[in-house]
Order: sequence, then C-alpha cells, then structure tokens
Amino acid sequence: MNTSLKIGLVSVSDRASMGVYEDKGIPALSDWLNRALSTPFTLETRLIADEQPQIEAALKELVDECGCQLVLTTGGTGPAKRDVTPEATLAVMDREMPGFGEQMRQISLRFVPTAILSRQTAVIRGASLIVNLPGQPKSIQETLEGLKDAEGKTIVAGIFAAIPYCIQLLEGPYIETNSSVVSAFRPKSAIRNPEE
Repeated sequence: MNTSLKIGLVSVSDRASMGVYEDKGIPALSDWLNRALSTPFTLETRLIADEQPQIEAALKELVDECGCQLVLTTGGTGPAKRDVTPEATLAVMDREMPGFGEQMRQISLRFVPTAILSRQTAVIRGASLIVNLPGQPKSIQETLEGLKDAEGKTIVAGIFAAIPYCIQLLEGPYIETNSSVVSAFRPKSAIRNPEE
C-alpha cells in the first residue's frame, strides 16, 4: 500500500494549452487542495488540448506510471464537439462512479439551469479515482466544497467529502481534511486515531 498521497491535475483546454490565455484550472485546483487537505501531498500537473488520445494518455500516465491515487480533470465536459474529457475518462476506466457526476450537477443547478448540460463523471482505474470537474474556478470550488449557509453549515455536500473514504476503500493513503473547508465523511468503523 502506497502511503504518500499523490494527486494528478489535468487541465483540458485547446486555447490554454496553446498559450492563447493563461490556464486557470490547475491554479484553482492547487489552491483549493492546499486549503482543504491537512494530509501532505505532491502534485503532478498536465495542461493539454481537447484531444481524446492526449487526454487518455495523460490519465494513464498519471495513474499507471506516476502512481497518483487521485486524478482531477478540469474542462472539456460540455456538449460542444471538442468537449471529449468524459469520453477519454470512460475509455480508460475499470469501473464507473456515476454518483460524483450526479452530485456535481445537483450543486451547479443551484446556480445555473445549464448545469444539466454538464457531462462530468468519475471512474476507477486500478486503485485510483479519476474525477472530471467543471472548467470554471468558481464551479470547481462549489462542486468540491459544497454549499454552506451564512453560518457555515453545509446545505449540500460537496463531492470531496466522499473522496478520502473512496481512496481508503481503494487501499490508498488515509486522507485528512481541514474541516473549515470540507469535512471528510467516513463510517465510524473507518475513522483512524491520529496516532495510527
């Protein structure tokens, strides 16, 4: 069992990958993870074009060669012809985890009716979880963190609340979070003491 946490970040954008504009996906994800995780981690990042073979190759490399237990993608999940991130993700999967996409759409529907056009999904490849996130930094934060009321109480759980336990079930490292950002949820039987 690999006990050190390695996370892969993939930003899928034709224009950002060509340098037409600055990529905002990887910086937004990196910033959020640094605030949300209390477990030390390392990042592997890739900025690539909306090309299915390139996306598939990046996902395989991050999981199979780099040993990332979690891979987060951003961009390329809409209905446009060039949006092929879900197809690439499904092409490299062993098993699909549809609940992640369902919950992301539920969160985004609180803000925009076009959330139903999103095709985000999540899959397991080997012992790793791959999750397709939205492309906008604000949407990335909302879907990961969930929705809170004025007092900071969670109204709708973000998807990251379930990710540490998913990684644990895949025999990956035990991930702890900063509860002021997002609280990892586990059954009582799966909670470890800090000394362990």
